[in-house]
Amino acid sequence: MQLLDHVSITVSRLDAARPFYDAVMQALGAAKVYDRPDALGYGERCRAGSSQHSYLSVFADDAAVPAARRHWCFKAPSRAAVDAFHAAGMAHGGRDDGAPGLREHYHPQYYAAFLLDPSGNRIEAVCHDPD
Repeated sequence: MQLLDHVSITVSRLDAARPFYDAVMQALGAAKVYDRPDALGYGERCRAGSSQHSYLSVFADDAAVPAARRHWCFKAPSRAAVDAFHAAGMAHGGRDDGAPGLREHYHPQYYAAFLLDPSGNRIEAVCHDPD
């Protein structure tokens, strides 16, 4: 079962978020589907008959809610994609919040990486499959 259908977040500086999210979403294979002055969109919109899709909207809001305790986890197709997600985020203004690696306290195959985006949102990519 796919847990995330769609996620919408706000960022205080869309100009800083744009290269960060472009890079980390590309590393996970999620296409950018729109880029407006006030919002970005990635993935495929969910619709009737296609419940397997997920979608991320990133909205500009100068009064963004403080980032503490906000966390989104994206499914990665492979461990290499988790590594690419982390590298892309670090190269585009993100901060490390957990390098790629196994998190066996979740389960033996839980391979993940954590980043803070330029607005402080905590994002994660995980692959549940063995190498």
